[in-house]
Amino acid sequence: MTAEPELDGDPVVYELNAACTVEELDSDTPYLATVNGVVEYGVFVDLSEEVSGLVHESALETDYAVGDRLVVSLEQVRENGDIAFEPVGIDPESATVETVEHSYEITRTTDLAVGESVHLEGEVVQVKQTGGPTVFQVRDGAGVVPCTAFEAAGVRAHPGIGVGDLVHVSGRVERRDGARQIEVEGIETLDGERASDARERLDAALDERAQPHEVDPLIEWPALDPLIEDLEEVARLIRRTVLEGRPIRMRHHADGDGMCAAVPVALAIERFIEETHEDSDAAQHLLKRLPSKAPFYEMEDATRDLNYALGDRARHGQKLPLLLMLDNGSTEEDVPAYETLAHYDIPIAAVDHHHPDPEAVDDLLAAHVNPYLHGEDYRITTGMLCAELARMIDPTITDELRHVPAVAGIADRSKADAMERYLELAREEGYDEADLEDVSEALDYAAHWLRYSAGRALIADVLDVGGDTERHADVVEFLAERAQRDIDEQLAAAMPHVERERLDSGVHLCRIDVENHAHRFTFPAPGTTTGEIHDRIVEETGDPVITIGYGPDFAVLRSDGVRLDIPRMVSELVDEIDGGGVSGGGHLVVGSIKFVKGMREEVLDALVEKMGEAELDEALSSAETVTDR
Repeated sequence: MTAEPELDGDPVVYELNAACTVEELDSDTPYLATVNGVVEYGVFVDLSEEVSGLVHESALETDYAVGDRLVVSLEQVRENGDIAFEPVGIDPESATVETVEHSYEITRTTDLAVGESVHLEGEVVQVKQTGGPTVFQVRDGAGVVPCTAFEAAGVRAHPGIGVGDLVHVSGRVERRDGARQIEVEGIETLDGERASDARERLDAALDERAQPHEVDPLIEWPALDPLIEDLEEVARLIRRTVLEGRPIRMRHHADGDGMCAAVPVALAIERFIEETHEDSDAAQHLLKRLPSKAPFYEMEDATRDLNYALGDRARHGQKLPLLLMLDNGSTEEDVPAYETLAHYDIPIAAVDHHHPDPEAVDDLLAAHVNPYLHGEDYRITTGMLCAELARMIDPTITDELRHVPAVAGIADRSKADAMERYLELAREEGYDEADLEDVSEALDYAAHWLRYSAGRALIADVLDVGGDTERHADVVEFLAERAQRDIDEQLAAAMPHVERERLDSGVHLCRIDVENHAHRFTFPAPGTTTGEIHDRIVEETGDPVITIGYGPDFAVLRSDGVRLDIPRMVSELVDEIDGGGVSGGGHLVVGSIKFVKGMREEVLDALVEKMGEAELDEALSSAETVTDR
């Protein structure tokens, strides 16, 4: 830079940005300086936090005191690094001052080298005060790095900088606890054109990095093709969330299909977090996998999730999370919980295969994947969908989950025409159908006893995804045998109490009071008990069968060879039975219903009447599958 001409008669002098270094000085250019010390041989002046030097007394025509301002130009930079300035005959009070912005090369988080001094521009995504330094987590579009600033032990450094601010960080790259971090020498917020340029650059980099991987589906299946674009949207949202440093709370149905959906996606997200975040504990803090017992998002779960999210924001400076619903989240019953989170602008994405109510939920969802939205149905299970979703997030997981869609299909008794191809894929990985059935039973058994715990390590071992492969077979054998033993004991007690009748359509209608004629508070729970009774009767008769397992205020429904359309039946009962308190849902052939205790007989009678009118459909029969077992 050289001196510019005067503007409107006033001389121009230049004021260095606080971060400017001596390399950015030009000779013959007037700079604004501040006296920081007076000695016999001259005055010491500061031009920035990085640039200080001496004006020799022989060049001074007047006396100066600390804090006085004067205009100087560069005279010499000596070999030892000392800088000499000479005064310029310009009154700083009458000059036009222009700022010299610090010129620096920006380093991407992916290119940080330990021991180097770097400059980083990015967005603050978390501010955490430790007992020592203040830790600013800063993202730049490629990743997230901790930047540590120390004021005093436990004292907040740079209190004017918070989450969402665009900042310029300068400092030295060091390694702590096996991860890289920047030890802050300077940090400032960006504004004006610098902020606009940085925002544009960050958004472009974020958009590029958030793009899902292009992967071919595990099998060729035309029914899956229309859902790929929707899955890519969810994968893009998840990757973007990780890059933004936003936590993810994953809610999934606590059954076999739900865990087949959640475990691979959670593992893929964890690996992407590890790839993009320098903090070695980031995955632990940013991702929580949480099972839900109900087939919808309950207010109890929603308020608990919200409370934890608000607490984490207050204690750890985190953003509020993305809620990811798997094998759940598509129905009107989810709306109250969703509306609760909407007050805090918490984004929600759902991947589900239950019969949806898109008119009720779509305005509350940032993304929604469901086969019914494309003319398909529940036979495309959520576990099948999430195997593809996980691979879009992190394709390196592919070899670890090839068997998972087959487990999901068996767990949810899918009759999809692609099941044989999924079973063949599992056989290629060393799992025969009996192995997969054992895994499915072991998952259900473990989920029952884990209750509200994710059982991260145990479920990974059982599903053989990200767990202990050598331990997998032994654990599955043990849990599956225990599950079958408990099922046999339960059915020995319950089967004599099954009430049977033949409907006019020829369908076998079977009813069991699971509250009074089955063991309570143990495995199998009422839903599984009803399903096992149903499977035995289907195997025994080979005919269309409907089974109702009921308690004081609920009923579990299963059917084979009959198109019940349980969501439609529930909707009709809501309108037809005044004071019944009816709610529920499910698939065409599997579902549940709730009602008030005093209206049980009226609700069940109306339900049976509708079942008698349901059309037969051999395509919905699982008798062959059950017989093979």
